[in-house]
Amino acid sequence: MSSAVFIAALAAVVLATSQDNETAPPPQASNHKSTTLTDDESNNIAVFSDVSPSVVFVTNTQLRRQMFSLNVMEIPKGSGTGFIWDEEGLIVTNFHVVYRANKITITLQSGKSYDAEVVGTSPEKDIALLRIDAPDEKLKAINLGDSSLLSVGRKVLAIGNPFALDTTLTVGVVSALGREIKSISNRTIKNVIQTDAAINPGNSGGPLLDSMGRLVGVNTAIFSPTGASAGIGFAIPVNTVKVIIPQLLKYGRLYRPILGIETLTLTDYWATRLRVKGVAILSVKKGLPAENAGMIGVREDRRGNIHLGDVIIAINDEPVTNEDSLLSLLEQKGPGDTIKVTTLRNEEIQNYEVTLSSPET
Repeated sequence: MSSAVFIAALAAVVLATSQDNETAPPPQASNHKSTTLTDDESNNIAVFSDVSPSVVFVTNTQLRRQMFSLNVMEIPKGSGTGFIWDEEGLIVTNFHVVYRANKITITLQSGKSYDAEVVGTSPEKDIALLRIDAPDEKLKAINLGDSSLLSVGRKVLAIGNPFALDTTLTVGVVSALGREIKSISNRTIKNVIQTDAAINPGNSGGPLLDSMGRLVGVNTAIFSPTGASAGIGFAIPVNTVKVIIPQLLKYGRLYRPILGIETLTLTDYWATRLRVKGVAILSVKKGLPAENAGMIGVREDRRGNIHLGDVIIAINDEPVTNEDSLLSLLEQKGPGDTIKVTTLRNEEIQNYEVTLSSPET
């Protein structure tokens, strides 16, 4: 082959190659990040990205007078977590996070801080409802789930501010359902969710979420001998919170119907003597349901001897052993509901049909 022919052939090859490169699509950059994620990891990232803007940092500040100058200064009392309930600025957190606070500050994910007012509190359920005025912020309310659909083994995620490390994600499962814990007021909180998702100091008041990013509980406590997470955390179920929040918004407290009595938990002496546990009626209030039904309280005879009146031992055949159990049963009812109250009086069983009234304001 002559040199002229060879050069012409080589030029044709180069031209064809050049034309192929111009018409071929550009190479696709490999998405190394997405191809190395499992479905579970992708879900964790998606839930955190979607819900974290709804999670807030709560700071509890108290006023203290300096010993020598007598000047009043603000002292940080503690911190915790909360979340945005609605776009109007309502914030939900634990009652113990804001307990005895002179000032409460809410810090949003944007970094802006706002003073909060207390709308209502429920110490017996460890829930507090706050409000901030944040006109320049686009507040994102958390999505509500249904805690009755939970089962042991289901994945849950917690977002909070443990040890003041803001917006931290932990992941676990529902370890148990139907637990009971004591609130700051020594009342029993029932149907609590147990989880092994790490809940450290500072996580209190934060959301417990399902894999769809919906609120299923409010993280409230841990069981730990050291104070750090030991894989046993507790959350108040969202279905309980759904009932409480409207009451706090309207009344500022839990709206519990009343019998109209003052109570006295039986001492061990009386419990042994009567061979029963219950709540003694110390006195009945005039014109209220208990008196209208014919119930009586403690009486003193002419000799100064004290005699018990009615001792409540059951509500609608559910045992009443102390004031906590009595209040828990009443909280399941509303004003106007009629209940059966079973008492022991003079060693005889009495049954009363009582229509509950609205709480005193």
